[in-house]
Amino acid sequence: MKQTQMEFLVGGFVLLGLAAIAYLTVKLGAGSIVGGDTYALEARFTNASGLNVGGSVQLAGVPVGRVEGIRVDPVDFTAIVTVSLLKDLHLSTDTMASIKTTGLIGDKYISLAPGADESLLEPGARITMTESSVDIESLIGKMAFGSLDTEKEKAPAP
Repeated sequence: MKQTQMEFLVGGFVLLGLAAIAYLTVKLGAGSIVGGDTYALEARFTNASGLNVGGSVQLAGVPVGRVEGIRVDPVDFTAIVTVSLLKDLHLSTDTMASIKTTGLIGDKYISLAPGADESLLEPGARITMTESSVDIESLIGKMAFGSLDTEKEKAPAP
């Protein structure tokens, strides 16, 4: 009888451990460990290439939220990015949102630069000052082909 009781306790402990691992996996996958005290904002970008849902939102290099969704505005064909931010973070209406890259070819994230205005953005509001991502491939292409075009212009005609 003592052996069966010990096996039952060990089995219960293992199930409790698996439940804790499953809970942490879901919470970490959602981007928050404790609670869900966030609010949503939107930002309009002309180019959001490389930015993914679940990407980080940072303020002064500190993660303060994540990208919840990216969609195209059918009226002007710009990218509307929805982000969730920590509820304790109060941003002014002249906050600037920029799409940055970690390293040279790393993941894209949104960097927030707070402004000096005293009025604050309400939940669901749109950040109006944005800076889109830089397309490294097109810059390299312009440099490579741009230098060839200038050499052709400098060469004398036959």
